[in-house]
Amino acid sequence: MIRCIASDMDGTLLTATQKITAENIKAIKAAQEKGVEVVIATGRSYFEASFVLEEAGISCPIICANGAEIRAEDGKVVSSNPLEKELAIKAALILVDNNVYFEVYTNQGTYTVDEDRGVSIIVDIFLSGNPEADIDEVTKAAEERFKKGLVHKVNSYDELFNSEEHQIYKLLAFSFEPDFLAAAKDDLLKLEGMAVSSSGDENLELTSINAQKGIALEAFVKEKGISLLETMAIGDNYNDLSMFKRAGRSVAMGNADEIIKAQCDAVTSANEESGVGKAIWEVLK
Repeated sequence: MIRCIASDMDGTLLTATQKITAENIKAIKAAQEKGVEVVIATGRSYFEASFVLEEAGISCPIICANGAEIRAEDGKVVSSNPLEKELAIKAALILVDNNVYFEVYTNQGTYTVDEDRGVSIIVDIFLSGNPEADIDEVTKAAEERFKKGLVHKVNSYDELFNSEEHQIYKLLAFSFEPDFLAAAKDDLLKLEGMAVSSSGDENLELTSINAQKGIALEAFVKEKGISLLETMAIGDNYNDLSMFKRAGRSVAMGNADEIIKAQCDAVTSANEESGVGKAIWEVLK
């Protein structure tokens, strides 16, 4: 029997225009009504994740920034595993040296030094994964990150690295130049204490070695008195693998890479076809 359901967001729970379908909402609420613990496990910051969930009328705990932070349903921080500042600075220098754009996720929100580049890259990524999507709608969704204050502009990331108020949760790097990204990844993998994963071919997600979705999910269910065997994890990409390896039931999205699908117990429909909802209905039967 499944007592906990953990779902990724981008490419999983969300459509290309950053919405949660009516079927997904209905299934999540049905699971909660049956006493099933639903938790979102995302690479997003708490602020970006909660914004979308609130719009859909969904209230639940959130594993944020790939496991760097766990928030309770009321938004209170349950635990955090930030990157050491020195390690974050080393990673940032590697990305800059390889001409790779990146954003910095912190306990105070997400930051960029180049808003225009941030919007254009997000649009390109959404459209490459969902070529049938309306470009105007996708652009609007990407721009919303900045208009709604979900991403903040700073002149230099040194403002964050040198601030005692900011804990560094994650560096999210993007590039459509495979050689640049590969070169950066090679150097980043040499940094001790850093986890290097991705949620797409065009990005790298850099967190503390202890900040991974699977590790956070394991801690979450243990605190709830639920076993991993009673847990279902749903996702679409490589940063979901640590969950898949631990959960009793692992479900890949229909839009996931074949390598991801091969490592899961089941495959559901694509994110545009309410695959999360269908996976939930299957275990609620």
